[in-house]
Amino acid sequence: MMRRRLLSGLITLSLIAKPLADYVQPAYALIVFDPSNYAQNVLTAARSLEQINNQIQSLQNQATMLQNMARNLQSLDFSSVGQLTGALHRIDGLMDQASGLSLDLDKLQDQWRQQYPESYDATIKVSDVAGAARERWQSAMQAFRQTMGVQSQIVANVRGDGDLLADLVTRSQGAAGALQASQATNQLIALSTKQQMQIQTLLATQFRAEAEDAARKAQSEEAARQTTKRFLGSAMAYPGN
Repeated sequence: MMRRRLLSGLITLSLIAKPLADYVQPAYALIVFDPSNYAQNVLTAARSLEQINNQIQSLQNQATMLQNMARNLQSLDFSSVGQLTGALHRIDGLMDQASGLSLDLDKLQDQWRQQYPESYDATIKVSDVAGAARERWQSAMQAFRQTMGVQSQIVANVRGDGDLLADLVTRSQGAAGALQASQATNQLIALSTKQQMQIQTLLATQFRAEAEDAARKAQSEEAARQTTKRFLGSAMAYPGN
């Protein structure tokens, strides 16, 4: 009877222990979450991403800088030097055509002594005086004609400078870089310098013509005085008076 009870208890215990074993997991199969370690990993990843973004931004800045350097070094595909120097050469050509009194200082001094003597010889003929006066008149007319020619050429140049000025201003405002803007500005300065040189040339020719005309009139007065004096003679030629 005792054996039967013991055997029955063992069987019952085995039947109860088997279902319980199905619900109990081994200790090594449990998943453990560490919040501190997870936060550290997230922070490390964020810092790495920030470094990558900084490197990308740095490369973009370098690319922009290189583009700006290339743009600043881009040359202006336009030059007005030929047009400016051509206008000045045309004025120089008019100056080289000057007749009468020369613009060369050495030649001018020789011509001046011939046409504008300080005194007249007593034996000089009236025809010589009249011929010299006509020569001075012709020189004065040629000087005035040259002045008017220079004026006409400058007026023509100024008309052309209007279109050139507008073109240079447009190119300066639309310059892609510093070099283009600087080159356009330099050409604007060259245009202004050329116009100043034209004004100086015009003033030189005008003052030259006015000075020659004034000298002609003064010399004509002196020649007339000497001719009148010779015609009247001295007081000794009229003893009865």
